[in-house]
Amino acid sequence: MISLYSFGSSFGVMDASPFVVKVDAFLKMAKLPYEVVSGAHNLKKSPKGKLPFISIQQQTEEIVVADSQHIIEHLTQNYSVTLDDFLTKEQRAQAYLLTKSLDENLYWCLVYSRWVLAETWPLANKAFFGRMPLPLRWFVPSLVRKSVIKKLHAHGMGRHSQVEILTIADKSFNALSVLLAEQDYFYGAQPSSFDAVAYSILCQFISANCDNVFNSKARSYPNLVRYCQRIEQEFY
Repeated sequence: MISLYSFGSSFGVMDASPFVVKVDAFLKMAKLPYEVVSGAHNLKKSPKGKLPFISIQQQTEEIVVADSQHIIEHLTQNYSVTLDDFLTKEQRAQAYLLTKSLDENLYWCLVYSRWVLAETWPLANKAFFGRMPLPLRWFVPSLVRKSVIKKLHAHGMGRHSQVEILTIADKSFNALSVLLAEQDYFYGAQPSSFDAVAYSILCQFISANCDNVFNSKARSYPNLVRYCQRIEQEFY
């Protein structure tokens, strides 16, 4: 049995982490049996100190794999997953570069939209720390928020203004909208592993039950909205 370790449902989506959703969507698309083990305490068990990670219990050993991309590669290689078999080598190369763009650029726009924006932070605070016992809940959220803002600055995204970050995010939304066009999935009528990647980040803006300028911008692309709805109807 494959066990996927996650934070848990937040903002009306499967997980507030797109990296967790990426693996979850991949498992569903690949039709692999699995269970989800939720809770922030899973961070202590993770070999890399981050979520997600998976554990696979076999007869003689337990295999643990961390990092969403490593997980997908491991599952593809060891479970005869054929999601990407129909892709050309050029499409595989494009999908790899697109994945890196979303994971390492648009992701930080998402982080900014939740941890920095004044209109979203109260919702994020409640979602991430609402169950934390007192008196920790009085000071831990602000400490973690300051740490995240420092990471944003170190990455470089946090050095931009809100208008500039929104523009960066919108360029990604627009590019994805152009590539998707009127197709059901990014590479045609059937999903590939890249669709797990694209959905995992888009749902955080489009399907999340919170409103801000970033989410509104993503929702202004009708084909991206339909895309998220299609995947949710088909796999969730």
